[in-house]
Amino acid sequence: MEPVTARRWKIKGSEQSHVEQLVRECAVNPLVARLLVNRGIVETDAARRFLGGGLADLHDPFLLRGMETAVARLATAVDGGETICIYGDYDVDGITAVALLVSFFRALGVTVFYHIPLRLEDGYGLSAEGIAGVAEQGARVIVSVDCGITAVAEADLCRQMGVDLIITDHHTPGEKIPAAHAVINPHQPGCPFPFKNLAGVGVAFNLLIAIRSRLRDAGYFDRRPEPNLREYLDLVALGTIADVVQLTDENRILASYGLRELTSSPRSGIQALKAVSGVDGAVSSGTVGFRLAPRLNAAGRLEDAALGVDLLLCSERQRAQVMAEALDASNTERQALEQQILRDALAMVKGEPGVCGRKSIVLASEAWHPGVIGIVASRLVDLFHRPTILIAMQDGNGRGSGRSIPGFHLHDALHACADHLIKFGGHKYAAGLSIDEATLEKFVAEFESVADGLLSTEDLLPELAIDAELGPDDLTLQLAEQIEALAPFGMGNPEPVFILRGAMVAERRVLKERHLKLRLTASGRTFDAIGFNMAERDNPSERWDVVFTLGVNAWNGKKHLQLRLKDFRGAEN
Repeated sequence: MEPVTARRWKIKGSEQSHVEQLVRECAVNPLVARLLVNRGIVETDAARRFLGGGLADLHDPFLLRGMETAVARLATAVDGGETICIYGDYDVDGITAVALLVSFFRALGVTVFYHIPLRLEDGYGLSAEGIAGVAEQGARVIVSVDCGITAVAEADLCRQMGVDLIITDHHTPGEKIPAAHAVINPHQPGCPFPFKNLAGVGVAFNLLIAIRSRLRDAGYFDRRPEPNLREYLDLVALGTIADVVQLTDENRILASYGLRELTSSPRSGIQALKAVSGVDGAVSSGTVGFRLAPRLNAAGRLEDAALGVDLLLCSERQRAQVMAEALDASNTERQALEQQILRDALAMVKGEPGVCGRKSIVLASEAWHPGVIGIVASRLVDLFHRPTILIAMQDGNGRGSGRSIPGFHLHDALHACADHLIKFGGHKYAAGLSIDEATLEKFVAEFESVADGLLSTEDLLPELAIDAELGPDDLTLQLAEQIEALAPFGMGNPEPVFILRGAMVAERRVLKERHLKLRLTASGRTFDAIGFNMAERDNPSERWDVVFTLGVNAWNGKKHLQLRLKDFRGAEN
């Protein structure tokens, strides 16, 4: 099996009537209107909300099924001085959700502690051992964040122990909803909340909004300061962007305001994390995804996610710096492990005849660290454009992590193979599983059968979606700045991609032995272009068609337009 190098270019078609309506009613230029329509935003109210939505436009949290019951129980706990435990997951979404609720309840003067399972020893989610442990520490109420929706047996255990379990989660529910005191998940049947794609930290933030509202109505803040929830949005943005949920609707509002809070956050832990990540100035979604989140994630992948929570809760600058440096070191270790596993996986893909010709990739090894196989699975999907599952085996038991491609719902595929799995959970594009080595071979065959039935040959060739074709005169700094106003970009709101046809290459250089630097000319105009990690690519044609995103470079106080290449090929005409 060879890496996929070709991509299908597809220019999106926009219904002209919708474009014209948005131009007329929202006072935007036609290209911006087209970009909105390309993202499924065709109604005027939705466009206005997208372009100028504020915190007042967040949905009513009490529309989340189970919220009323959860808030009533937590209000009683707050008023009665009961001890609360926040039970979380070890990824960035879970870490930030834990820090969010712990810091909020501490601000209320409540006795609160947290528990996050150890990835390597305890596995994902609620467990009997974990519940028993937090009960021994005096917790009368457990609030799960970013986990719990499949914890049927664990919810029953909580009832038997006299502990009230409140589940807040965003993962796909199983066939049975746990019989917890309250369950809050926008995906559960019968939930009228209009936006279903919240991250775990987004569900937790809605819980905070609702609790504060109920306590305010009860006069709780007549005798103590009321928490300003805007100050918690840095944590919400971190978890939301890191979890790669759709940055539309409510998530867009939370991320937009949260990035501003991240940029100026007074939290010692956030400041230290930015310092070790080399982050200075405005924080973007890319900054979160590629710099902050990997370091915050590193401890949970390799050892104990508690270090990430403690960093976010830390108020002492010197101690925060020490913890941030430890996370940075863990991230370096994680990167080394990732590279080794990637080398192993590539050797298996290229060296095993049974893998060649398949529409899926499932690999297993006893040498792999389960904390980083998900990252490597993503790399393999990028390289081969096939649904991929990597499994770390130990003593006959396997823990797997999978990533997928458009057209293949990973969670549904695992459900179809459930007879060969101990357990599984996740989303359309990412999932985890546990498996016995004795059923591994049957699972590999069944999973490939599902992939073969769902994926065509064309599905295995990645598509490069292009928003619009632009001429040389369209490419201006003003346009680039208008496009930047559509940020933050991410899942559901990708950075706009354009095509320029028939450009000539006036200059070609290689930077740092990896990046391709070009000066392009078209219709008498010259443009700077950069192709990251494209140094080995070339095009013998005299004239090029280039696909790119628009960027603005600031240098010596001046702004310059830059084309950031996504792909290129010889001009068609």
